[in-house]
Amino acid sequence: MSAFRAAARMSAVAALLAGSALPGHAQTYPTQPVTVIVAFPAGGLADMIGRLVSTKLADRIKQSVVVENRGGAGGNIAAKAVASATPNGYTLLATTSGLAANLTASKNRGFEQDDLRPVAFVAISPDVIAIHPSNPAKNLKEFIANAKEKSFTYGSAGAGTGPQIGAEYFFKEVAKVKYVHVPFQGGAPAITATLGNHVDSLVLTLPPSVPHIRSGALRGIGVASPTRNKAIPDVPTYGEMGYPNVYSGSWVAFFAPAKTPDAVVAKLNAEINVVMKDPDSLDRLAKAGFDPIVMTLAEANAYYKSEVESWGKMVRAVGFSN
Repeated sequence: MSAFRAAARMSAVAALLAGSALPGHAQTYPTQPVTVIVAFPAGGLADMIGRLVSTKLADRIKQSVVVENRGGAGGNIAAKAVASATPNGYTLLATTSGLAANLTASKNRGFEQDDLRPVAFVAISPDVIAIHPSNPAKNLKEFIANAKEKSFTYGSAGAGTGPQIGAEYFFKEVAKVKYVHVPFQGGAPAITATLGNHVDSLVLTLPPSVPHIRSGALRGIGVASPTRNKAIPDVPTYGEMGYPNVYSGSWVAFFAPAKTPDAVVAKLNAEINVVMKDPDSLDRLAKAGFDPIVMTLAEANAYYKSEVESWGKMVRAVGFSN
């Protein structure tokens, strides 16, 4: 064998070994604890679902899954941290649809859409409009009709949150009513203000409002989803109230750095999808007002792109930026 042919063969073998190294690594993944960085403080939607999934994922992959809350800048701080992390599957992001909104609304976020890749979308919950029971409106149709005559206030968990952007779009572009937004530092104080009748209405992603609507302390007048939610089945959809095809809500999803190996992401997607089919997971989600999401990687990628476009449309329509 000539020296040239021998060198060529050795190069081919080396290339083959190099190409097989990544799948081999993926087959053994994980060999160390996984860190999930939650983009919002403890107690929020991302934290609630992120911890539920992380706990069950740890049992499946036989490794610890450490949850770290890193809130701030509407989720951008955590997203930037994960986008710049080593792409090996050991650092993941748990965040909400705020990520999709921020890609249009935030000008100095420190990352781009393609710096993160979806691992799994796991749950979604619609936004709800709720009012104090002393309000004369019995449903969304009556509330909007009354608003045609007099401006109203609505509270939210803060400027730039998904429900606030969705509310601005609905009130401004669809219902065409006059209103004043009252931002709060989170969902809890917004609920407290509505319970005290200090604001005329509340727009929030459903779960934190569920116990108050069930008890009658708040009156749910509309959910921004195609169908009624099992947690509050007596509350009609926007469509039932005369506003079809107006949907707004928050999903919770896991993301990884963009260059994380395909095989590693595929393994995580498969394991998380199993978690989301678990009866205990389904029961806990339903009671909180969430619906489970199970998507293949291809479906998750397509959904991510469509959500960025959808939220971008709403952000531009209401003229929001941060």
